[in-house]
Amino acid sequence: MKMTFRWFGEKDDCIPLWQIRQIPGVTGVVGALYDVPVGEVWPIEKIAHLKRTVESAGLELEVIESVNIHEDIKLGLPSRDRYIENYRETLRRLARAGVRVVCYNFMPIFDWFRTDLARELPDGSNALFYDAGMACSLTPQQVVESVAGKSNGFTLPGWEPERLATLEKLFAQYKGVGVDDLFANLKYFIDAVIPVCEEFDIRMAIHPDDPPWSIFGLPRIVTDEANLARLLALNPSTYHGLTLCTGCLGANPSNDLPAMIRRFGGQGRIHFAHTRNIKRFPNGDFTEVSHLSCDGSIDLYEVMKAYHDIGFKGYMRPDHGRMIWGEKGRPGYGLYDRALGISYINGLWEAIGQSVTRDGASKRSF
Repeated sequence: MKMTFRWFGEKDDCIPLWQIRQIPGVTGVVGALYDVPVGEVWPIEKIAHLKRTVESAGLELEVIESVNIHEDIKLGLPSRDRYIENYRETLRRLARAGVRVVCYNFMPIFDWFRTDLARELPDGSNALFYDAGMACSLTPQQVVESVAGKSNGFTLPGWEPERLATLEKLFAQYKGVGVDDLFANLKYFIDAVIPVCEEFDIRMAIHPDDPPWSIFGLPRIVTDEANLARLLALNPSTYHGLTLCTGCLGANPSNDLPAMIRRFGGQGRIHFAHTRNIKRFPNGDFTEVSHLSCDGSIDLYEVMKAYHDIGFKGYMRPDHGRMIWGEKGRPGYGLYDRALGISYINGLWEAIGQSVTRDGASKRSF
C-alpha cells in the first residue's frame, strides 16, 4: 500500500506540501490541473510544473484525481470523439511524467452531493452532511447556489461554476438517458482509452457515485457490487479498474465493503482506495465522521483486513475529513482530521500485518 494525500495545488490549497510531507507514512500527493477546461488536452508544461513542485517537497506524483470526463462523452453525443482523443493524449502526457493511475467519475452533471457542507457534530467539529428529506425538496439550482455559498471561497471538485452555468441545458440533454445508455457510453469511452493505457502503463480507476443512488432523476451506475461487476465486464483489461471509496459505497447499507474489496481487489481491479467513515441514520441521512470505526457505520478494521488479505499494493488516501481544532479551509479537505485518519489507517495496517506475521502466515507487509 502507498499512502497519499489529496492536494489542490499551490494556488488553490491552504495546506502547504511541507506539512503533508510530515504526516507519517505519506509518500505522495494526489493532484490535478484545475485550470484546464474539461475536455481539453492538459499542457505538457503545466504537468511538468506540478510534478517538479511535488517532487521538490520530497513527495511523489503518481495519481491524478481527476481528469474529468466531458459531458458530451457521458451523453454519447457525436462530439465525444474529439474529447476522447483529447483524453487519450492527456493520458500519454501524464504517463510520460510518471503518473500511474487516473481517478475519474462518470456521474451525470453533478459530482458528489451534500445538503450541508458544515454540519456541526456533537463534539463541536463540523462535516459534510446529507439530509435525505432536504435532498428531495431542493431544486438543482438551489443546490448549486448553496454549495457555492458555503465553499469558504474555494472551488470544489465537481462543482465548477463554468460547467454548472448551463444547468438547464444539461438537464434537457439528459432527458431520456437511462442506466443502459450510460453504461453503453462508458463502454465506448473505456474501449477507446484502454489501448493507450496498456501501451503507456497507466491505469484508469472509476470512482463510485456519491451518494450511490439517483439524484434529481439522473441515472447513476457506479453504485453497488452488481454494477461494479457490470462495468468491469465492459472491458477485460486490468487497466480498467476501480477507485473503491468506502464512504460513497458505504452510504448504502446493503454494500458489503470487505467482500467487494476481496472480490474486485482479488481480480487486480482496485487501483486506488479512498478510505473513510460515515455515520448512517435510519431515515436515509448520513454524515462524515472521524475514521475511527466506533464513530461511524463502517468497520475500518474489516476494510483494512480485506485489503491486507488480498495483498493490496495500490494507492490509498483518506477521503473527506471533519473540520477540527478551529481549522478553516476547503470543506471536507482540512489537514488535521485527514492526517489523523492516515495515522489510524496506518495503525490498523501495521497491526494487521504484525498479527499475521506472529501467526506465521505471511511476512510483515508494512
